[in-house]
Amino acid sequence: MSNTKSNLFKTLIVFAIVLAAGTVFASGGEHQADGGVLLKDFLWRCLNFAVTLGLLAYFVTKPLRNGLAGRRQGIADSLAAAEKMKAEAEAKFAEYDRKLSRAAEEIEEIYQQIRHEGEREKERILDEARQMAVKIKSEAEKSATLEVARARRELREEASRLAVEIAEEMLRKKFTKKDQTRLVDEYIQKVGELH
Repeated sequence: MSNTKSNLFKTLIVFAIVLAAGTVFASGGEHQADGGVLLKDFLWRCLNFAVTLGLLAYFVTKPLRNGLAGRRQGIADSLAAAEKMKAEAEAKFAEYDRKLSRAAEEIEEIYQQIRHEGEREKERILDEARQMAVKIKSEAEKSATLEVARARRELREEASRLAVEIAEEMLRKKFTKKDQTRLVDEYIQKVGELH
């Protein structure tokens, strides 16, 4: 900091000398009689300028230096914070990348498990379906056998009933009073023989 202040002060002195020389050359040789007065006036002006410049340098450089130091510190802090955030972001990225890799592996494992379980479930369902088909076929055969037996029985009963009806009808048509009397007499005779 002291080196910066020294460089600033040297620059101000060089500027004052150049300004003074420019003023002397500008005043030229027109006022040779007043040359001493002009030189005094010029020197007072240079002294005023130097004092003003010194006061400004004294009062402005400290806040300027503090402001620049604060700015430098703020930039350094910002860079440190940015570096820290970058490191944290890289660490999180690496962590997420690992998690993503593990997740892909886990998804593949789950997929394989689901596929294997699906195959087992498919086989179980097919076995149950086969067993059910055998059971249904067996029950259908039993049912068909029972239905055929029932139909035969009903047919026999129907045939017997129809035979009886036909026989009754035939008897009614061909059976006369005389036949009826004869049958009653024969019956009585058989009953009488039994007693």
